[in-house]
Formats: sequence, structure tokens, C-alpha cells
Amino acid sequence: MIVAGCDIGSTTAKAVILDDSTIIATILLPVEGSPKDAALLLLSSVQEKTGIQPSQIEAWCGTGYGQKNIPYASIVESEIVCHAKGIQFIDSDVRTIIDIGGQDAKVCRIDAYGNVQRYVYNDKCASGTGRFLEITADVLEVPITELAILDAKGVKEVTLSNQCVVFAETEVISLLNSGEDMGNIVKGLHRALASRVASLALSIGVEEKIAFTGGVAHNAGMVGALERVLKTKLVVHEYCQMMGALGAALIAQERIKNRVAS
Repeated sequence: MIVAGCDIGSTTAKAVILDDSTIIATILLPVEGSPKDAALLLLSSVQEKTGIQPSQIEAWCGTGYGQKNIPYASIVESEIVCHAKGIQFIDSDVRTIIDIGGQDAKVCRIDAYGNVQRYVYNDKCASGTGRFLEITADVLEVPITELAILDAKGVKEVTLSNQCVVFAETEVISLLNSGEDMGNIVKGLHRALASRVASLALSIGVEEKIAFTGGVAHNAGMVGALERVLKTKLVVHEYCQMMGALGAALIAQERIKNRVAS
């Protein structure tokens, strides 16, 4: 049984193809243009990468920011439910999920079966999201992928007093002009974002193990900052950015199985 999950986020589009319990392909593309454009490009990329024809995929489940704009998805599900399903498949001992995406941050607690118990999210302010990192990288004139490298070179966490992205951007420029080391600024940036997300997590209670998902989880400096604030190690899987798409594929698989059983 071949099924697929599609996660159209604000900055990236992801797909996971499952054949029974085996992940046979993962695809990650930047979102350029509309969510529908990204979804259609993702579909053609699946065919190019795997050789699987659309007719061979028994069900698609869509999730993410652009889930309503995936014309071939017969099922749609919330990101929170999909991340819970995905991480439960990867590591059934995880009880809390922290997901930081390009435009929002989400935290949820799950049970041993991957069912969501409590959740909270921030989609109103960029200071708790990956956008905060993107804006700062632009100010520093470095690729966002280099923030972890700069963090490793820093020797102290510069305190950023402003949580608002607009004012924080001005503060970073001021720190640069005063001669502050870029590594120290990035370390402080990661700490500020980690503190904001940790407050979100603590509002619903944190239960270990804790998994960190989303594209920001690839940033080792951000992982370290969150671990220091939460005082615990985080689970960061190689599929951290694909977790929503993986969960969506698993949901598609469940629907097909339930249909057959009934």
C-alpha cells in the first residue's frame, strides 16, 4: 500500500511517501509562489524522484499552512495531529513536541498512542518563530544556515531586551555598530527565541521525552539554547523537518486500512 503525506508550510513544502511501514522517499522544496503552485511542484517532484505515478498512490493527506490548496489531497488534517502521529511512529517514548516553523511555533503533549492531550501555539508574533532568525540573518548578512556556526563561535549570550522583531532588528544593528561579536549576538538571539518558546511550552506543562521538530530544529545553536532553557536533552530526529508530512502519510494509511476493514 503506497500512501503519501504533503505538508505545505509558509517557506517549505514537504512530502513523505510510505509503502506499508517503510519510508521510501522524502522531498523538500522551497515554497515559491502560491501554496497551490508549491503543491503541484511537489507532486511532479514525487514522480520524478521515485518513478511512482500519481495513480499508484492510494491516498494523499495534506497538512500545513497551505493544506486547503492541495488539489490532490483527499484527506486534510491539522499540523499538530500530524506531528504527533509522526513522532509517535519515530519514537513512542516522546511525550512533548516543540515545533518551530517559519511563521509559527507549536507545543503539544501526547500520550503513548500519539493522541494529542494539550496544545498551544503562537502565530501572532514573529518573535517566537523561524522568521525571527531569518530577519536577523538578513541584518547580519549571512545565510540562515550559518547561524549555528556563528553560535558555536560565540563566548557569551548577549541579552536582547526587545521581544518584538522590529525593535530586536534595530537592537541587533546597534550591537553590530558598537563592535559586538556576531557570534555573541547570535547566541543571544537563540537564547531569546528559546525563552519565548519555552514559556509557551511551560504554559501547558512539559513532560519528557521532548522532541524538537520543524526546520529550525536543524539549527544546532537553537537546539542547544532550548536545552539550556528547559534543562533537558531534546530528541532531534533526522526527519525533524518532515514530521508533519510523515504524520500525514500515516493518517492516510490509517484511513485506507479502516476503509478496507469496514
